[in-house]
Amino acid sequence: MPAGRGVNATASPASGAALPGAWGDPVLAAAIRAAPEDFQVEELDGFEASGSGEHLLLTVEKRGMNTAFAAERIAGWAGVPVSAIGYAGLKDRHALTRQRFSVHLPGRDAPDPRTLDGEGAGQGQTLRVLAHARHAKKLPRGALAGNRFVLTLRDVRGDRRAVETRLATIADSGVPNYFGEQRFGRDGGNLAAALAMFAGRRMRREQRTHLLSAARSELFNRVLAARVRDGSWNRGLEGEVWILDGSRSVFGPEPWSEALAQRLQAFDIHPSAPLWGAGAPRSTAAALALETAAMEGEDAAALRQGLEAAGLRQERRAARLRPAAMAWEWLGDDAIRLGFELPAGAYATTVLSELGPMRNAAQLAG
Repeated sequence: MPAGRGVNATASPASGAALPGAWGDPVLAAAIRAAPEDFQVEELDGFEASGSGEHLLLTVEKRGMNTAFAAERIAGWAGVPVSAIGYAGLKDRHALTRQRFSVHLPGRDAPDPRTLDGEGAGQGQTLRVLAHARHAKKLPRGALAGNRFVLTLRDVRGDRRAVETRLATIADSGVPNYFGEQRFGRDGGNLAAALAMFAGRRMRREQRTHLLSAARSELFNRVLAARVRDGSWNRGLEGEVWILDGSRSVFGPEPWSEALAQRLQAFDIHPSAPLWGAGAPRSTAAALALETAAMEGEDAAALRQGLEAAGLRQERRAARLRPAAMAWEWLGDDAIRLGFELPAGAYATTVLSELGPMRNAAQLAG
């Protein structure tokens, strides 16, 4: 296997513990989300509307409004239960976001979409319909190609040349594909709740889904952190399970070859880490030994056993993430605007953590 390029560093905390970064010490400190416009997210559609069917597909722009709140507002506008609303992904409240919703309206004409435009209950909340079309099916979770981000960092403290060098490294070589801190709830509380659920506490169905995801994400992050520490997150190990870029398709283990090396360098394939569930891991040899060691301990054992008992099966997730179309521009001496695209399920905060600590201005203000 080729030598890794990873260097130990401290990144932003996700599940309550500091996760190691890949590219060295922080090069800046900054504030994010000083205003919703400083954190812009646009879904990249995974398909075109069919043009006919029982569902209305709405593309909306919302400010200061999370996805669940917007879904409730759309349901009220359409006169349907919230269960009739579909969306591909969850978007944060403290942001300006563009995403699609589907509304099940069998045998009914939709109300005028213009009547959905307006302000929400909170200060600065707005919703605006950008496009609408009929579609044959409900919009399922994950049905998007990815997300485009435009992020403005303010009160930036750091050497401009070092910041630009780090950004160039990220654009060229990627970052560890950690699950972001959003997955774990405030102060990592979803993990404690997941452990309580696995110990017998009853949870609502929707909450149960979130907690299962948090438990899986924690174990994945533990394995990936171990791979960042030993420099194998971007090069693979003996017994590696490879995952195709932009898909969930996996293959291997298989002997190291020049063909694998070329595909790895071209970002056609990535090393992977487990999304835990029932069944034997696919990895073997050194990869399996690292994964096993990273998931030792009482809490990790409880998370593994709980996920297995819940009926989840072994899956894999890429250990490496490379932002697409990455660009940046300085807005004066202490602000920088970043733009990039990520596949579905990847986190912008994971990219930012390789730059340095980010102060969440919206959280402090709220």
